[in-house]
Parts: sequence; structure tokens; C-alpha cells
Amino acid sequence: MLAHLCTTSLTLYILWITMAQVDGQDDKEKTTALKDLLSRIDLDELMKKDEPPFTFPKTLEEFEYAFNEDGQLRHINTGEPFVFNAREDLHRWNQKRYEALGEIITQYVYELLEKKCNMTKASLPVDASEDEPTSFIYLSPDALSNPSKLLVLIQGSGVVRAGQWARRLIINQDLDSGTQIPFITKAIEEGYGVMVLNPNENYLEVEKPALSSTLPSPTELSDEPAEKRERKEDKESKKKKEFYGKYRNPQKETETERIPIRENGSSEEHVLYVWDNFVSNAAAKNVFIMAHSYGGLSFVELMNQRDMQVKNRVCAVALTDSAHNIWLQETSKGTQDWMQQHCCNWVSSAEPLDTPLEAVLPDCPRVSAGGERSAYITCKPAVLHTARTQQGCVCV
Repeated sequence: MLAHLCTTSLTLYILWITMAQVDGQDDKEKTTALKDLLSRIDLDELMKKDEPPFTFPKTLEEFEYAFNEDGQLRHINTGEPFVFNAREDLHRWNQKRYEALGEIITQYVYELLEKKCNMTKASLPVDASEDEPTSFIYLSPDALSNPSKLLVLIQGSGVVRAGQWARRLIINQDLDSGTQIPFITKAIEEGYGVMVLNPNENYLEVEKPALSSTLPSPTELSDEPAEKRERKEDKESKKKKEFYGKYRNPQKETETERIPIRENGSSEEHVLYVWDNFVSNAAAKNVFIMAHSYGGLSFVELMNQRDMQVKNRVCAVALTDSAHNIWLQETSKGTQDWMQQHCCNWVSSAEPLDTPLEAVLPDCPRVSAGGERSAYITCKPAVLHTARTQQGCVCV
């Protein structure tokens, strides 16, 4: 900021000196001299800002935010909600700050699962070596031993981790809106074992090592035609130049690479792995599944892979704004018929709760979630009621 002000002041000073020098000339000559001077000043460069370093607080307290008694994130001094645009015209920095807060929120929700819900982590893969990347899910104390009923929660895609439905809602609304905590506590009260999946924890991200100068570049190893590769490189170079040109001193991001977690490299792999190693070993006679958005797609893929196992164990499935597609996922007629009987998809809608909606595909009934907000929020009473009424069902 100081450098920016100094540069601006220097430019104005030069302009003032120049105008003083032409003070004795007539108006036409003055105008010509001024235009000549302005033509030599890069105003875009003059208005550029220095991009601040990507260094952010590591705790909520350092961010000066806290959750109040209503579960709302508020500034500890002003009581105001979180402000995304902390610095004007610095979108990338604001986004990085938001992501840093999101990582803190993730750890906060883990603490709630452990302290408030009395859940424990179970590592994945179950036979992981000491030096390979791992993930985890959360289990209630009786998740594997409860003889009667087990609730399995699967969230959608993106940055959300175990215990979360939507990070945005946690930050901008409250914990009840954005986390799975209300479902978990209610289910435990009603005697369910609970299993919280973590389908988006698919890899370990590590900093890329510096490449040796003796190693060939990735482009040298590419099978792409040279002309096509050059066009792609020119396009990427132009894109980077346009972006970094917005700032006088842009911050360079650390280059990283992702190491996949074995047998958990995608949401679909994760759900299948948890089924094979945890759900199938659980004692519960009846398994009830709730899946949101992409979690619904992952569940349907599980059915494609473990058709009879799912039909024999799962009593009912509550989907919310599910992203599945039985045609693209090539589900069998038998699976579609089973879904008609055992699944229900609550969809964000202005219609009253549980109002039947027009079917899009011949798989499972679609009903209104009772509001335009995220379906898992507004349909919570209906989902839990469905779980209760399906406890005595006969699995097919």
C-alpha cells in the first residue's frame, strides 16, 4: 500500500512540475503537452495493487471469529457475520482466506463429532502401512455392534468432509444448517448406530519437489504433436500473464501433487470400500442410508457393484437433491424396481413437505423437501420419520 501511494504521489509530482514548466505557454500548447505526458503514463500499471502474502490465522480465535450459542459464526468484537470481501479488488486473496477458514471449520466439526457425539475415527485403508496416505470415517460406539439398526450418512462432493453437508452454510448460516450433527444426535437418541462417511478425502496433497535440470520436461515426454502442445502452452502462458498482470507483486502458489488414498481415490471407491469393510461387518439387521447430492450417485454405484448385498441389508434410503442417473450409470431393471420400493428423493421445492413431484426417471419417487433451501435441511423431520416407519421392513 505504501509503495502504491509513493508511486502515485511521484507521478502526480512529475505532472505538477511539467505543468509548471509550460505555464508560460498558451492553452493549446498546454493541452498538447498534457496529452503527451499522459500518453507516457501507464495508468493501469499505476493502479495495480500489491497482492498480500497468503498467510492466514490457524485457529478461529486468531481469525477473531467464534460460534455463538445458536451455532452462528460471528466476529468476537463486532458480532457481525463472516465477511468474504475483507479486502476490495483482491478476490484471489479473499478466496484463499475463505479456504483457510474452511480448513479450521473442518477441524472444528471433527471435534464436535468426537466430543458432542462421542464418535471415534476408523482409519482407511484398514491395512494401511505406516508410510502410505490414509483417510478415516467416524463411528458411534455401537456402529458395528448395534443388532437392530444402523444409519449411514454420505455427503455430496467438494470440500466438505466427515460431519458436513455444506461448508458455505456452516459459515454463513449456522452449524445445524451445514453439519450432520442434528441427524447424528437424533439418530443416537432413537437407538441407531451411526456411521459417518468421508467420501471427499481421496488423496494426500504434498509439495512438489524441485525438478532436476537434467530431467526432461513434461512437454518433452508428451506424445502430443508439437504444434498442438505449443498452442496449449501459449494459451496457458497468456492466461497466467493476464491473471498475474492484475497485481504489481502477485503471490506465487506452491505447486503440489496428489497421492491417491488406496481404494478410496473417489467418492464411489470410498463408499464401496466402507461397505465391504465396515457396513457388511456391522451387526445391524436393518441398515438405513441417507445420501445427499453426489452421495446419491455413489450409493447407486454401490448398488451396481454389490446388488444383492445391498438389497439384503438396506431397509430404506433417503436421498436429498440426489445427483444419480440410472441411465448414465446403467442400472439394471431389478435395481430400478428396488429403488422404487425402498428409496425416496427429497428435492428442493417450494411445494409443501412430502408433496409428490413429477418423476424424471423411472427409479425412485421424488417429493418436495418443503423449501428452496438445501433439501437435507428442510426435510429432516420426514427423513427421520421414514427411518422409523421402515424399521420393520423385509429386505428383498
